[in-house]
Amino acid sequence: MRIAQVPPLYEAVPPRLYGGTERVVAHLTDALVDLGHEVTLFASAEAKTKADLVVVRDQAIRLDPAPLKSDLAAHIAMLAEVRRRADEFDVIHFHTDMIHFPLFEDMAEKTLTTLHGRLDLKDLPGVYRRWPQFPLVSISDSQRAPLPFANWAGTVLHGMCAGIYEYHPKSEGYLAFLGRISPEKGPERAIAIAKRMGRRLKIAAKVDAADREYFHTVVEPLLDHPLVEFVGEIGDAEKSAFLGGADALLFPIAWPEPFGLVMIEAMACGTPVIAYQWGSVPEVIEEGVTGFIVDDEDEAVEALRRLPDLSRQAVRERFEIRFSAHAMARRYEDLYARLDEAARPPRLTLAQSA
Repeated sequence: MRIAQVPPLYEAVPPRLYGGTERVVAHLTDALVDLGHEVTLFASAEAKTKADLVVVRDQAIRLDPAPLKSDLAAHIAMLAEVRRRADEFDVIHFHTDMIHFPLFEDMAEKTLTTLHGRLDLKDLPGVYRRWPQFPLVSISDSQRAPLPFANWAGTVLHGMCAGIYEYHPKSEGYLAFLGRISPEKGPERAIAIAKRMGRRLKIAAKVDAADREYFHTVVEPLLDHPLVEFVGEIGDAEKSAFLGGADALLFPIAWPEPFGLVMIEAMACGTPVIAYQWGSVPEVIEEGVTGFIVDDEDEAVEALRRLPDLSRQAVRERFEIRFSAHAMARRYEDLYARLDEAARPPRLTLAQSA
């Protein structure tokens, strides 16, 4: 099968540091090549891939030092190139939200669109009612809740290449927080949990411009404590050691997380996850096997006491079965084969708002 993969251009494929969508696309693309497909990746020049690379920007947007740049212009230019070459592909797999809909509405039956973000935003329902012919993929069942009427072709949980994550049969006696410093991710909650248990906590996270005030006013004052170490933003090369050395990953979120890639990255290293029960968490964590699902700080503290009940080897084995890149690619193969059927949903109109 001839497949085009079209990720956003904000991060490299895979990202040099923080980044979710582009990392998933990188692993999916390579897995599809391994399965024998002819895959073309549209991405920035620093992409590393087994597929044929079509360079559509000199570098990814976020780490581009240029003071003035237009992410909209970059994505429109990329989509125009995909459109120009559309006849070369059996399937065009978009990871760009809905921005491609107007350009590809006459060939929706050969497209698949994976939605990677939250869907409870005011303006989204009208778009998915206006273009119901596009088959959509959710990355968890819970992600779909705000748009139950949309043309869902299936749910595909994320997967990662097992080979880049080293299994650690023994930890080094600390807790880990990995991701982004923001209120919904809960770094201050992770710190509170660690302090109550008298456990070391290492925080590896990036700070976006939008979250700098929160970081400086809420999180930074909490870092001046002997139990807390702020590592900063890390990339793939450092993740195995960081996650694998932890007794557990703390994931104390407070938002409808569409997936939560860091949970399966921890599992790949054999590290269990203690996660708050929001969004996709019950679909990713197997209670008492790969971690514990909790509702508050008290339950998180109790879960930490139960960590010796878990097998790190079992955590890694469940990752390999459920969340390997090849497992993800096989699920997408099934959806690619059913695109004609998925592109013919009942027609909705803007007036059908109920």
